[in-house]
Amino acid sequence: MNGAEAVVATLRACGVEVYFANPGTSEMRLVAALDEDPAVRAVPCLFEGVATGAADGYGRMAGRPAATLLHLGPGLGNGLANLHNARRAATPLVNLVGDHATHHKPLDAPLESDIDALARTVSGWVRRCDNPTAAGADAAAAVAAAMAPPGQVATLILPADISWSPGAFPAPPLPLRPPAPLPDDTTTAVAAALRSGEPAAILLGGPATRAPALRAAARVAAATGARLLCETFPARLERGAGLPPVERLGYLPESARAQLHGLRHLVLVGARSPVSFFAYPDAPGLLAPRDCHIHSLAAPHDDAVDALRHLAALLPAAPATTPAQARPEMPTGELTGETVAAAVGALLPEGTIVVDEANTSGLWLPAATAGAPPHDWLTLTGGAIGQGLPLAVGAAIACPDRPVVCLESDGSAMYTLQALWTMAREGLDITVVVYANRSYSVLEMEYERLVPAADGPSRRQARRDLLDLSRPDLDFAVLARGMGVPASRAATAEDFTAQLAKALDEPGPHLIEACVPPLFGRQRAS
Repeated sequence: MNGAEAVVATLRACGVEVYFANPGTSEMRLVAALDEDPAVRAVPCLFEGVATGAADGYGRMAGRPAATLLHLGPGLGNGLANLHNARRAATPLVNLVGDHATHHKPLDAPLESDIDALARTVSGWVRRCDNPTAAGADAAAAVAAAMAPPGQVATLILPADISWSPGAFPAPPLPLRPPAPLPDDTTTAVAAALRSGEPAAILLGGPATRAPALRAAARVAAATGARLLCETFPARLERGAGLPPVERLGYLPESARAQLHGLRHLVLVGARSPVSFFAYPDAPGLLAPRDCHIHSLAAPHDDAVDALRHLAALLPAAPATTPAQARPEMPTGELTGETVAAAVGALLPEGTIVVDEANTSGLWLPAATAGAPPHDWLTLTGGAIGQGLPLAVGAAIACPDRPVVCLESDGSAMYTLQALWTMAREGLDITVVVYANRSYSVLEMEYERLVPAADGPSRRQARRDLLDLSRPDLDFAVLARGMGVPASRAATAEDFTAQLAKALDEPGPHLIEACVPPLFGRQRAS
């Protein structure tokens, strides 16, 4: 075997069966190894940010890593934004990054760069393979590192001569480290705080937003009166009819502070102590009240489900009730973010994976879909936009028997629009809804918060020019059809409802351009 063949064989033995690839010259031996192995699926991506975002979506839904295949430092650099989101989601993910042959690196060829330094910005584990005989063992170590609780990005750098040289052999999978158990005194202390009668809340994150942990947390909340919250942007939230409802922490700091106001105890389960996304003048970054006691029941790398079950066992038995919520009526009239949400809530099939990068246009989605059949909700964990379309690709490949609905803002869609081509090529069952409000509306909102009107009309004009997505208007229906995805445009609630029902009923990818007004900034004609 050469080094490339040993890496592919080892990764397959470790459960890595899918590669999202944008390779170049240095990775040709890896391409050949993938072509020769019928047990793995290599998915071509037209941009590295699509490959890394798709690997994130796959890992969130499969619970095991996919691999990327990236070309040198620039290829890795093109994928960094969605690797940042994957890092924040604690997604298990293996990056394979090709490099120049070891004897070629000192020549400082045009594509030479410090790949190791780039990789460390988003990876919890980085290794450079320096011998073909170590290639298999390094690949096995990468998978074990990616799967270390709570999950992380592991990057393996493979120089071209390591890939093409003989003398390599596959390595067996390494034992995986389980989540850390919790000491009894931690659970006892949290139970005492919740029994104190003082205002309390439980903030869930990571694996604690999945059904087993949600049910245990709901029992704790019912026994103590604590409020049940989750992170603003959970990696994967299981929700819908029959599951305990959980309130997401607000994005705006004043909203989050209102939710946390008056608390004396905040119990963290798989979550970190909440902070605001950005700094604002004369406002603290920490969101919990100053006199609130922060209790860490389970860190992100701990066993959150086990911790919540032990906590529930220490409290009086109180069955949690899940209130029934009706689905919205089919909307009529003007097409807005609110009527789009109502249509999604009315039509969402059971088992759907919802990828949410709707941003300001999606404010009504949580309430409108609360009564829909059980589904998963994937969000923009790291705030780096351009995640939604690639994430949907990875989720659809991880769960081919489940429909995927991607709710995407127009500005974010343009970052990784090439994902539509991959959807068409792979025949993925993804319905994309693009909220076409012709504006970076979330930035319009932030502009109003940070730049006072007193600063003058010239800055107001700058806002309109830099945050405006018109002149010319983007035509998403045409763009989608150009990449092989059937597409339509909706201008009324009735149009959108009919088009969404049709797209959900047919297999394969579809895109609906929903012409909605911006929530912030200037109103524009559709």
